Amino acid sequence: MAVNPETQGYLLPCGRDVETVWERLADVAAGRGDEHDLTCPDCRDARASLNALRDVTGELVADTTEPAPHLTGRIMSAVRAEVRRRHDMLPLPTTEPGLVRISEHAVAAVLRFAADSVAGVRARRCRVHDLRVRAADPGGGEESGPVLVVELSVAVSYQSFAWRALDLVRERVAAAAVTRIGSELHRLDLIVEDVYGA
Repeated sequence: MAVNPETQGYLLPCGRDVETVWERLADVAAGRGDEHDLTCPDCRDARASLNALRDVTGELVADTTEPAPHLTGRIMSAVRAEVRRRHDMLPLPTTEPGLVRISEHAVAAVLRFAADSVAGVRARRCRVHDLRVRAADPGGGEESGPVLVVELSVAVSYQSFAWRALDLVRERVAAAAVTRIGSELHRLDLIVEDVYGA
C-alpha cells in the first residue's frame, strides 16, 4: 500500500526508498525482516517515524468526537469574511512569482499620512478604487500595480493653511502612491469638508 505518490523515489542515505520501508513495516514487526531491515540505522529511524505517523493517524480515524455546535456556521462566516477582504485587495507590482496584494484600507492609510504631512491640513476620509481589472505585464509576466482613483476629504486650518497647500497635498499623495505602494495615481479628488482652529 502506497504512503504517498510523492514519497516514491525518496531515498534514505542507505539507498532504500521510504516507500519500501513503509511496505515492510508489518514484516519487520512480525520478525520477518531481512538483514538490511535489522541492521540499517537509517531504516530503523525511518520505521520509528512511520510507526509514529501510523499510530497518530489511527487515533484520528478512531476519534468519534462530534464537532462543536455551530462549527460549520463559524467556518462559513470566516470564509465569507475572507472573500469580502479579497474584494478589497489591490495587486502590487512584483518581480517574484505569484501575487502580492495590499488592502485598500492600508493604501488609504498611506495616502492619508502623506496628506497629513502638509502644514495646515488634516486628512479625513479616503476612498481608494482601482481603475482596471488585474492584468499581467505583457513584457515579463509581472503583476502591474493598481491605477488608483482616490477621493480624499480634508480639514484645513484657518490659521496655518497656505494657498498652495492643496497643490502640495496632491504632490505628496501622488509621490506616496508611487514610492510607497508602487501604483499610478490616475485621479485625486480633494474635498475640503471642514475648517479647524489651531
